[in-house]
Amino acid sequence: MTAHALKRYLSLHDFENAARKRLPKPLFAYVSGAVEDEVSINANRAAYGHYAFKPNVLVDVSTIDTSVELFGQRYTMPVGVAPMGIAAMTSYRGDIALAVAARKAGALCIMSGSSLIRLEEVMQAAPGTWFQAYLPGHQEQIDALIRRVQAAGVETLVLTVDTPVTANRENNIRAGFSTPLRPSLALAWQGVTHPRWLLGTFARTLLHHGMPHFENNYATRGAPIMSSSVLRDFADRGHLNWEHVLRVRAMWKGPLVIKGILNVADLRRAKAIGADAVIVSNHGGRQLDGSVAPLRVLPEMVEAAGDFPVMIDSGVRRGTDVLKALALGARAAWIGRPFNYAATIGGEAGVAHALELIRQEVRRDMGMLGVTSIAGIAPDHLCSSRRD
Repeated sequence: MTAHALKRYLSLHDFENAARKRLPKPLFAYVSGAVEDEVSINANRAAYGHYAFKPNVLVDVSTIDTSVELFGQRYTMPVGVAPMGIAAMTSYRGDIALAVAARKAGALCIMSGSSLIRLEEVMQAAPGTWFQAYLPGHQEQIDALIRRVQAAGVETLVLTVDTPVTANRENNIRAGFSTPLRPSLALAWQGVTHPRWLLGTFARTLLHHGMPHFENNYATRGAPIMSSSVLRDFADRGHLNWEHVLRVRAMWKGPLVIKGILNVADLRRAKAIGADAVIVSNHGGRQLDGSVAPLRVLPEMVEAAGDFPVMIDSGVRRGTDVLKALALGARAAWIGRPFNYAATIGGEAGVAHALELIRQEVRRDMGMLGVTSIAGIAPDHLCSSRRD
């Protein structure tokens, strides 16, 4: 898609409706949906409405610096591309498109462990991309995966820890999405009636790269996306505990981030075992329905953390959301679904456009708030907008 065609997308929200039309219904449901009654996904967005701004006026904001530093690296904005599984099914070579666009923009990006492109390929295309791992079920498998990630040149490792059992994603079943994907007349009809996805993503992938596999759950290649053994690959995490993370910490020499923390006790455990940061997250409402919106617990997490970096995801959609999270103490905010939709519509160019949209929103909102640097955003810029 050309830069001119992308100009009609004015916010991250605009990509969702376009992706809804482009993608087969089961795939769109997989990306957009959450679990059960979708209490948490709705709470994630609502939480940002609980705060209002108190801007400073008559401040010289002719020069604004949106950059942020994490682990000795300077990024152009305090916003990153969150890890998203099977992105290569919703856009051609999706993981590479996401990572390369982020690298060119100087933005943060985490590659998902549930990806369909080999980690090594993504790291070659976009060095500096963080990698998010789901730990396998046995210690020797964990050790082998960590060694592989190290050999691939990953600098920052993210462990997602909020998936001990399989989530109850009823919306996926109702929409016809399953793991593994099962061929059916209904699925075939979805492909035929969405020819741009069928030809531009799925058929193109099969032609050039063969049937997609889960490539990065283990040190070795995982199961094909249509294999019945996929369920086994995702169902052996129930016994994982902090001792496994401690072992990873001993092996991993670079920055280690724990993602999926929602309470102070777990933050303190992560800090005590030597993690370098946490991401406060409820997995975008995709795991335990009714889990608290990360923004609601962010202040107490930051207070307990001290100088230990705390980041956030789940529900971030606007520059104003980012500024609210930063005012409450987050070092950075991560966004998932909208960048997936942007890749669906425009590939790397679509993601680049989406990143620039959110960067410009952050910059503009900082000017309106009366601050010129990320460090200048403070709790005093917020008040509660609730009437309770």
